[in-house]
Amino acid sequence: MTTNPARWRLDGQTCLITGASRGIGLACAREFAALGADVLMVARDEAHLESARAELAEEFPEREILAFAADVANAEQRLEIFDWIADLDTALSLLVNNAGTNLRKPTLEYDDADVRALIETNVIAAFALCRLAHPHLVEHANAAIVNIGSVSGATHVRTGAPYGMSKAALGQLTKNLACEWAEDGIRVNAVAPWYIRTQRTESALADPDYLDEVLQRTPLARIGEAEEVAAAVAFLCLPAASYITGEVVAVDGGFLKYGF
Repeated sequence: MTTNPARWRLDGQTCLITGASRGIGLACAREFAALGADVLMVARDEAHLESARAELAEEFPEREILAFAADVANAEQRLEIFDWIADLDTALSLLVNNAGTNLRKPTLEYDDADVRALIETNVIAAFALCRLAHPHLVEHANAAIVNIGSVSGATHVRTGAPYGMSKAALGQLTKNLACEWAEDGIRVNAVAPWYIRTQRTESALADPDYLDEVLQRTPLARIGEAEEVAAAVAFLCLPAASYITGEVVAVDGGFLKYGF
């Protein structure tokens, strides 16, 4: 039997990635471009986003790398993203819901506005973007969505209750859409990272005692890299993963399997 190399490529695909200007989102944009996809990058900070876009455009001159500054937590700006895509007349076939936020506090210290803002960014935005993307994705035979969750959606990891709630909800959204939209030819999966070396985790991991605790609970005994998450995200979008849907894949160095 001959292996088809195209199963391991994303040539001819276009991917929308939110939170794409840094960390896991930027690593995903780079990974998708390397695999042959055109990339639509969305993030709030216009200057930082344009810098990231220009960097990738220089690295992958044969790919179309475009950017649109928007806050996905804002309903009007979500619509503006898809107005932009319509104006581009591009065939969107992949969506990576990466944008997210957190505010760590003891449960009794959150006010209602804190919780609503966190849920709006981490859950409502992903739900809304999936729905807005559906008319585009349904036009393609190999469409896929990947949501960026967290191990906090499966167990307590001191991130704060609202964050864990939001990531658990994202996992359930993934499973529901996978079942509902399978008939539309859209696969929906998620990844659940543990500690990944990004700007967001830098301050927590700067505490040597805390870092030691994290490493003791991670069988691979190291912090993950954004590129390792991006590789899992890209795999779930490949034709080679065409029989995988509804999964939440832990990218955690074994953390969730560590019992003692």
